[in-house]
Amino acid sequence: MNDTSETTPAVTQRPTHLRVHTYHGLAPGPRLLVLGAVHGNEVCGAKAITQLLKEIDKGQLSIERGTVTFVPVTNPLAYQLKQRTGDRNLNRNMAPSAIPQDFEDRIANVLCPLLDSHDALLDLHSFHTGGAPFVMVGPQNNTGTLEPFRHAAEEMQLALHTGPHRIVEGWLDTYARGVQRRAATAPAGGAARAQTLVTNPNYGVGTTEYMRSRGGYGVTLECGQHDDPHAVQVARHAILQTLALLGLVSLPLKPEPQAREILRLVDVVDREHIGDRFSREWRSFDAVKTGEVIGVRYSGEEIKAPEDAFVVFPNPRGEPGQEWFYLATRRA
Repeated sequence: MNDTSETTPAVTQRPTHLRVHTYHGLAPGPRLLVLGAVHGNEVCGAKAITQLLKEIDKGQLSIERGTVTFVPVTNPLAYQLKQRTGDRNLNRNMAPSAIPQDFEDRIANVLCPLLDSHDALLDLHSFHTGGAPFVMVGPQNNTGTLEPFRHAAEEMQLALHTGPHRIVEGWLDTYARGVQRRAATAPAGGAARAQTLVTNPNYGVGTTEYMRSRGGYGVTLECGQHDDPHAVQVARHAILQTLALLGLVSLPLKPEPQAREILRLVDVVDREHIGDRFSREWRSFDAVKTGEVIGVRYSGEEIKAPEDAFVVFPNPRGEPGQEWFYLATRRA
């Protein structure tokens, strides 16, 4: 989920529609939304969804109860460009726009009503560097102002049945702290649109955060490294087990993993200069000891781990002024 800004190459024709597939079982049940390719270079979800659509249409998999909606390619412009973003990151600032300013605003105007009309969300992603799959969940039940929530038990159950043993929480409040620091150091006269977005706390709101704000619940499954062919199977397994868990299909539900690790994001560090560099090639969930050097600023300043922790979402190609890496610790 780490963010990068990329220059959008010229395309001959920008996409003009969003392809959506909905199946209604003939018995009542929950409403599930499954998304692929929210980021255009994260294609494992799109591939897994495409496989399952063919199986449903051939009668090899039957939707018996409830409703399931599949969106194989949620950001068709980024997918067409084979890059993370189109005009901007779709998985940030997720909200309807009365006056859309970019392609992702227009997609959000279609996607948000879809999220509104479903109970649960499975959002399929992948990541830059190597590492094992993991699943991201929201907060504990709370009545606070940042991310009030009341479906933590259902969301954790969904997370446990997607497959990975590693669960990560704490996205939005950690992102909000990063926004506060970013806003405090924002240069005057920066690019207006980009600066407004990355210094706005709502920019941390993506598909799952929006889903929770509308009374539903959802998880983000990071299926593996972008080019890992096994990531498609991770995505496929998660979709089938989610359908089974919610009772939409008659498939055996595999037991929850016995060994599980719950980590909490505790901080985000931005890249400040294109010359900032990592001390080594980090992978998500590489452990760091207190005082260990994670990266070196262009100025020569060393960025050290403030405590024993894990590096998450390291992005060696991160843009200055945006996320470079996150730190996580084990939940007590």
